[in-house]
Amino acid sequence: MIERLTVFCGSTPGHDPRWVELAHSVGRDLARRGIGVVYGAGGGGLMGALAQGALDEGGEVIGVIPTFMIEREWGRDDLTEVHVVETMHERKALMADLTSAFLALPGGMGTLEEVFEVWTWRQIGLLDKPVGFLDADGFWTPLMDSLRGISQAGFMSRASLDDIVVAPDLDSALAGLESRGVGTRMLRPLT
Repeated sequence: MIERLTVFCGSTPGHDPRWVELAHSVGRDLARRGIGVVYGAGGGGLMGALAQGALDEGGEVIGVIPTFMIEREWGRDDLTEVHVVETMHERKALMADLTSAFLALPGGMGTLEEVFEVWTWRQIGLLDKPVGFLDADGFWTPLMDSLRGISQAGFMSRASLDDIVVAPDLDSALAGLESRGVGTRMLRPLT
């Protein structure tokens, strides 16, 4: 069972208000299920909405943020826990330690970088925690089409592609992550 879920998502709201609503509802629904949220401690965009949704329901919200982001006033300090680290690498390693699984909501370059890194770690045996994409309203469909093309070209195994969860809603995403065996620890140290 998933105890905590690391969620990667946009630090901006995007152009369509449904993405902010989605992030808020994911935070709310995770809290209602007793699943803690681990995220990058951002205060704006989808990140802020995710945290607020969970906090509004009394859920656990753990933020991990580098010092330079605090200096730019990008974080929030009203979370259940806030861990301040020095580097982005430390941030991602701690987020990976604190979680059972990973889920990407809509986002941009940072979201992609984070989810691809943990997916890679899973493929090379650094962690055993499942990775998924919440493909609400087909947001991630163009990316999945590209990944299938990469696999067909021989640069990604079909097994790697089949290992990720791609689900249209939170219920399906959580079921898919749990079916892949929720991880409990890092298999090898990252440093």
